[in-house]
Amino acid sequence: MEFLTEYGLFLAKAVTLVVAVLVVIIVIISAAQKERGDQEGEGELKIRKLNEKYRKLSESIQARLMSDHERKAFEKARKKAQKAEKKANKAKKKGDDENAPARGRIYVLDFDGDIKASDTDPLRRAITAVLSVADPEKDEVVIRLESGGGLVHSYGLAAAQLDRIRTKGVRLTACVDKVAASGGYMMACVADRIVASPFAILGSIGVVAQLPNFHRFLQKNDVDFEVLTAGEHKRTMTIFGENTEKGRQKFLEDLEDTHVLFKEYVGERRPDLDIAAVANGDIWFGKRALEVKLIDEIKTSDEYLIEACDRADVVSVAYQRKRTLPEKLGLATSAALEHTVWKVLGAFRNQKFQ
Repeated sequence: MEFLTEYGLFLAKAVTLVVAVLVVIIVIISAAQKERGDQEGEGELKIRKLNEKYRKLSESIQARLMSDHERKAFEKARKKAQKAEKKANKAKKKGDDENAPARGRIYVLDFDGDIKASDTDPLRRAITAVLSVADPEKDEVVIRLESGGGLVHSYGLAAAQLDRIRTKGVRLTACVDKVAASGGYMMACVADRIVASPFAILGSIGVVAQLPNFHRFLQKNDVDFEVLTAGEHKRTMTIFGENTEKGRQKFLEDLEDTHVLFKEYVGERRPDLDIAAVANGDIWFGKRALEVKLIDEIKTSDEYLIEACDRADVVSVAYQRKRTLPEKLGLATSAALEHTVWKVLGAFRNQKFQ
């Protein structure tokens, strides 16, 4: 037993030492990466041609379904087509094919919104890059949007970034596969056209605020909490202090004013929408949203982009910030934990329904 005790203490010390060394190494690497990032820039643009992606998917399944003879003929025809395309592109660059109609580009941006609209900064940088090269005459921007809304000022800024595209005269299309509600719909309504899947959630044109109040609990335990302000409306509602009817009324007035601004914003960008009928905070699924003119077409983003490949060069543009090593380790740990939780919940659900 004495040996096991000593061995356990030695093992604990060894593990502690290893962990301490790893922490020091991570801190040093993180600092070096941060310094390098400051010198080289915070992130980079990721450009991907979606025409090529969808073409490879199509060719892959076609090749698997063909016989050897058919596959050889298919490969020969494909190489011939690629050679002709390269020749045409070279001629276009040299200016030899001036009479040929110019092929436009469709720039695809993604926004996955949380309550703080944290994707706004990458979206802002991607939009700045796209607007520097986009041609209003023949190009288009597609925003694949997923968000249930969040903070008013955060989503107001995100929507303002999309407004930059319309101000430049570039056509903007919003594709919603799952949800664009509240602040998410504020962003979607900026687009010239909104395309949504059949069961996407849209609308929720309303404003909500909720907060707990611990005043009676503190009072019961003889705890005083004082709120000192300069300015009549500096603090209308408080979590720990006593809320007055006057402060509550002012808070409601602010909510109503925010709702009015929200309705005006949506109404200006979608003039055909009966704003009085839809701005009650309710939501609509894709098909119902089409009936009340919250959207313009029922279609998934994949359908829209695959069809777009026939008429234009479709390019995905995303700004990615370079993550430090601690961030990468944190994300990996978080993903592993999430996977474990869902696996346990799935096993429990399967056991429950057996």
